[in-house]
Amino acid sequence: MLAGILFALAAGLMWGLIFVGPLLIPDYPGTLQSAGRYVAFGLVVLPLAWLDRRRLRQLARKDWIEALKLSLIGNLLYYAFLASAIQRTGAPISTMIIGTLPVVITVTANLCYGHLEGRLPWRKLTPALLIIAVGLACVNAAELQTLGPDFDWSRYLTGLGLAVLAVACWTWYPLRNGLWLRAHPQHKPSSWATAQGLVTLPLAIVFYLLVCVQLHWQQPAFALPFGPQPQRFLLLMLGIGLICSWLGTLCWNAASQRVPTVIMGPLIVFETLAGLLWTFLWRQSWPPLLTALGIGCLIIGVIYAMRIKPQPHITAV
Repeated sequence: MLAGILFALAAGLMWGLIFVGPLLIPDYPGTLQSAGRYVAFGLVVLPLAWLDRRRLRQLARKDWIEALKLSLIGNLLYYAFLASAIQRTGAPISTMIIGTLPVVITVTANLCYGHLEGRLPWRKLTPALLIIAVGLACVNAAELQTLGPDFDWSRYLTGLGLAVLAVACWTWYPLRNGLWLRAHPQHKPSSWATAQGLVTLPLAIVFYLLVCVQLHWQQPAFALPFGPQPQRFLLLMLGIGLICSWLGTLCWNAASQRVPTVIMGPLIVFETLAGLLWTFLWRQSWPPLLTALGIGCLIIGVIYAMRIKPQPHITAV
């Protein structure tokens, strides 16, 4: 359990970087950033796949289909929605919407998968979820106080909708991914991360080409194929592809093999905390008191939830 929590913490620290990435290249559409990130991810894993080819051959056809589904929803669609949301609402707001994942995933896992691995008693889980919800509300309220009079509410509401779609994608991904990993303990987490990278590459290339066609039609002045800052774009995509996509997925897979699905939900909060950490470092400012209070509630709620032991599901005869 401790090793799994540490792996989840490492994944969260790396995934938190994705909330700053879209702010570094604000002129680039979220769809192009998503496609670029996962083209880089696929290219990064090519030499790793060659080194791990013996284990990858052990994956059945249905396993590759599962990896394809996970990559499409949990990688391409999730990051396209998230990057677009960040550009419309700002990093902290989107971070906190994504921060509802600990609550959403935990409730979903308890409802859908508790019969497989044991349920967390609702009377014990509810206080932890309430503490996490209070923390999310505090941070959200602190960010909303910074809005100016010329605020574009239509753009903001569109960003909220995209962030909600990102939450839906990443509610499905870790639950489905975790179930596969625990059902196949003979496969290493690194091999499964590499497999997802391999199937992502052709999807991402097609996605990138489609986005370029769309941009050429809608924004003919946009420099293609790598935009107005090609060097920054390529370096950022390569860095995110290596650190956030492959290494982050590897650490999360390692955590998923060690920690029950109902506990993985609260551990997603590490991504939210890391996203806030990197955002405020990028801003070169300390979080306001209300934000700090919210972060404290998040940490307390997660620790409380992790101390709850799943109870086995008893089937009546």
